[in-house]
Amino acid sequence: MPEVENTSAEVEHQYHHYTGNRIPWYVRLMWLAFWIFAVVYTIRYLFPAIQVELFERL
Repeated sequence: MPEVENTSAEVEHQYHHYTGNRIPWYVRLMWLAFWIFAVVYTIRYLFPAIQVELFERL
């Protein structure tokens, strides 16, 4: 088994370049569209199906 290299933090730091955590506008738009779809889908299909299953048998 090869030995683990013990390098200093300064040497390791040269490979880490963080540019930030800003989310692009189109990714936000995709998430917004997804959540709108999820809410509409739930209201349109899931709630009526639950009502039929729960109250039809009474």
